[in-house]
Amino acid sequence: MKLTTSAIKNLITLLLIFLSGFNTMAQEETESFLDDFRGTASVTNNGFSLVPSFSLGDPALLFDLKFTKEKLSFEPDMRFALEGKPWSFVFWLRYKAIENERFSLRLGAHPALNFRTVNIVRNGQPEELLETRRYLAYEVAPTFKVSDNVGLGAYYLYGHGFDEGVKNTHFMVLNSYFNNLHISEELYLNISPQAYYLLTDDLKGFYLVGFVSLIKKDFPFSVSAILNKAIDTEIVPEDDFTWNISLIYSFGGAHRRTTKRKI
Repeated sequence: MKLTTSAIKNLITLLLIFLSGFNTMAQEETESFLDDFRGTASVTNNGFSLVPSFSLGDPALLFDLKFTKEKLSFEPDMRFALEGKPWSFVFWLRYKAIENERFSLRLGAHPALNFRTVNIVRNGQPEELLETRRYLAYEVAPTFKVSDNVGLGAYYLYGHGFDEGVKNTHFMVLNSYFNNLHISEELYLNISPQAYYLLTDDLKGFYLVGFVSLIKKDFPFSVSAILNKAIDTEIVPEDDFTWNISLIYSFGGAHRRTTKRKI
């Protein structure tokens, strides 16, 4: 599926208008229907996808929203290049199958749209079209809570592509987290070191990645960084080390200032 430049601009305008009302509408709905609503808006020097080895390579604007009702949540994840072109839209539906004091199990599925710019010539004039690739994926995410601020877990995602490009993706992660590492009474760090295996059709790779967030108590802005290192990979891009830094604004929710990582 391909979109013209004018259609892209109209889509972005409508999306921004829609997002501008999300916070107020969802907070009102929380009182009558939803158990919780929260979200983040981020700007980064290098947009990363859910799989950290894939990056936009350019500055990006990211929106993550979460609407929760009992054990179910709907979590739109929308990513744009900084000039406004859409990069990917992911629409998660997640279910907390198990949640107790020490162990939790999350199941999820999503349809997704990935976009790329295609240059064509029409009536002798160059023109840019936005090509859309469709995906469907599901996830399994068990987590064991060692203490209030320390946990270990695993993550598995399978994605299937319906259009030209990668057809089958397997993404397997061993992860951990260390939260509320206090620098001072007001500042603290959340750190999540992870190792993952990625299989895209017949190509595979092993990676290490670290997520670090610097958070100020009772303040809506935070700073985070992702550091991704390829150990042994056949998958392009061939950069063996990628990184980014992001400024994040958190809103909504009873704990909106806790920067989260979905994996």
